[in-house]
Amino acid sequence: MPVGAFQALNGIAWCRPQGKCLLRAGSQRCRCGLSWTLRRYHHGALPDDIKSLRAVLNPDISKIRNIGIMAHIDAGKTTTTERMLYYSGYTRALGDVDDGDTVTDFMAQERERGITIQSAAVTFDWKTHRINLIDTPGHVDFTLEVERALRVLDGAVAVFDASAGVEAQTLTVWRQAEKHHIPCVCFLNKMDKPAADLSFSIESIRLKLKANPVLLQIPIGSGKNFTGVVDLLTNQKLTWELTSTRDDGRTFEVRSLGQCEDRELLQAASEARTALIEQVADLDDQFAELVLTDFSDNFDAVPADKLQEAVRRVTLARKGVPVLCGSSLKNKGVQPLLDAITAYLPAPNERHHDLVRWYKDDLCALAFKVLHDKQRGPLVFLRIYSGTLKPQTAVHNINRNSTERMSRLLVPFADQHVEIPSMSAGNIALTVGLKQTVTGDTIVSSRASAAAAARRAQNDSGTGKKRGEHADIVLSGVEVPDPVFFCTVEPPTMAKQADLENALKCLQREDPSLKVRADPDSGQTILCGMGELHIEIIHDRIRREYGIETHLGPLQVAYRETVLQEVSTADTLDRTMGDRRHVASVSLTVRPADMSCDVAFTKELKEQIQPEMREAVENGVQSSYLQGPLLGYPVQGVSTLIHGISVEPGTSPAMVSACVSRCMLKALRLAGGQVLEPVMSLEVTVGEEHLGSVLGDLAQRRGTVRDIQSRHDNKVLLATVPLAEMMGYSTVLRTVTSGNATFSMELDAYQAMNPQAQSALLRRMSGGM
Repeated sequence: MPVGAFQALNGIAWCRPQGKCLLRAGSQRCRCGLSWTLRRYHHGALPDDIKSLRAVLNPDISKIRNIGIMAHIDAGKTTTTERMLYYSGYTRALGDVDDGDTVTDFMAQERERGITIQSAAVTFDWKTHRINLIDTPGHVDFTLEVERALRVLDGAVAVFDASAGVEAQTLTVWRQAEKHHIPCVCFLNKMDKPAADLSFSIESIRLKLKANPVLLQIPIGSGKNFTGVVDLLTNQKLTWELTSTRDDGRTFEVRSLGQCEDRELLQAASEARTALIEQVADLDDQFAELVLTDFSDNFDAVPADKLQEAVRRVTLARKGVPVLCGSSLKNKGVQPLLDAITAYLPAPNERHHDLVRWYKDDLCALAFKVLHDKQRGPLVFLRIYSGTLKPQTAVHNINRNSTERMSRLLVPFADQHVEIPSMSAGNIALTVGLKQTVTGDTIVSSRASAAAAARRAQNDSGTGKKRGEHADIVLSGVEVPDPVFFCTVEPPTMAKQADLENALKCLQREDPSLKVRADPDSGQTILCGMGELHIEIIHDRIRREYGIETHLGPLQVAYRETVLQEVSTADTLDRTMGDRRHVASVSLTVRPADMSCDVAFTKELKEQIQPEMREAVENGVQSSYLQGPLLGYPVQGVSTLIHGISVEPGTSPAMVSACVSRCMLKALRLAGGQVLEPVMSLEVTVGEEHLGSVLGDLAQRRGTVRDIQSRHDNKVLLATVPLAEMMGYSTVLRTVTSGNATFSMELDAYQAMNPQAQSALLRRMSGGM
């Protein structure tokens, strides 16, 4: 074996042949016919300095991967991300969530609580690929962070606790990925846990996610004896023989499965590979033809590269999801996961964004996140879809119809960034100087570029747009969920009111799921958020980052209102202002609908009404939806049909809107009001000895038990419970189970409140209690 054959293996020494191959993370696999022992030099003899972000690869767009790490809380997302950064050479030591020293959990609140609160972007290279990775939160209160990350990513890694399979928040993030048509790879983490179960996890993916898991690896050993995996594509055995707790897992042994003495493992691997080939053949016609033509008598002879190509096609078509396994905390299985990311998830040019083609080589980017830096001001994250981004240039914001100057361009690496001279299409960039840009805005090179793109879109479709020239060339923004909790917030003194308003303005720009409004009666400032933890974190950030000791009022649930029956009504507004008389009449019908609110016109009226009058009518209807007649909560689940509108000449559109709004209020009162309350989907994992106590507590909370499942030695209780009854539930659950239970919940739906609960709420809100 010539020494030159090993020159690609940086920091590796070769020795006598012993039938096995030991590789360092990031090295190229030995492709020689002989097997050799390779071992890593001692740390002191290696150039172990971490890589600089300035030297990060800037490859062709086909070598870029924009991915997100998503999972249920505590499945191991951040730990997995930390290992990826370490094995790729961008961190000097392995961080630990419990120690509060991970790269992506850099907020003080994240390090104190051991959870991810906001998504963090990092850029690194793995072999010949550049990976832009976003680590997302797993807590339901921060689901917007997952939503806006998935909006701009091309692929995702779903991390599972192998002892629990699919959990409550796993379902939520999986639905978000499906909504954006994102191909996924599954990583069954924590295979070293005693209760880890490959078959159970695979079945839960199949049944709960309605996905088609394509198993690419099987574990070697279980629980504490988990030592590695068998790669079913290459028929290789990958093992991590960690000799001490300080072993970082950077080196691992790769051995051909044919040299394995374990007959049981050989049999299991052979059966799993056969099942893999049959499954992929069912999902990919091209691979099926190859197998039937050339390898129908011997599946073992199917080449690994052909099987890998077929798995990639299946993944990109979202017909199946590759499944790998490992233990990030124990430093096993992360390098093959990185290989799978580059092998199976799509490059930016393999994801099709229709309207981007109108820009050709001009800049088109989407702002998906904003951070506030005390020294540099607002930092805006951009996903570049076309063109090139350069600092010290002016860019045009289509949504704000404004032009801003971008002063600096940075490569994101959690809270540490490096300035660069340019960034090409397909990448994620961090910009300084965009003071008006917010989440969801489309950024282009100039106003002329946007106009040229609009003309191309119109020429291609053959039809113009009534609602503005740029309607076809604005990237769809980020869908922000409605808040479910609110409370008042007050500064310590009135002198701090302006500072509080500035702090809330900055926090709203960072976090669009945070809503701030003023109470029209009391004038108090109202914070609206996604949950108890969300508002608690906001309160803590106001204190730490802006130095304001605010006082929060009691948390209240954000209810909704709807109607019970169909009602038709009419109204006329006749008002004289100065020497001008405004007269408008409207007739309409409101009826119960699904959970959305809409407005429609009869066919005859739709053809006759002028555009400005139609807009005035729609504004009047929408404004009436903001405050219901019962308790003043927003209206939901109402459909309005306008079947008559009469406007005398000289009447302003504002007066038309006022007439429609007054008529709507009358109709909503006549239709009978019903309060809708947010109902949570609750999952409690508890020992059988405490199951009765948990069930009794849920009965007192108006909970409805849907199912009780067995998971190893525990019971998994699935229930729906009104959010109003879940205040302080974690403390109560810890008390009744002596701390031996865990729970998670997500918003299920808004449902009609039962009569007794609604009467109690009405009395309480009117001061009758």
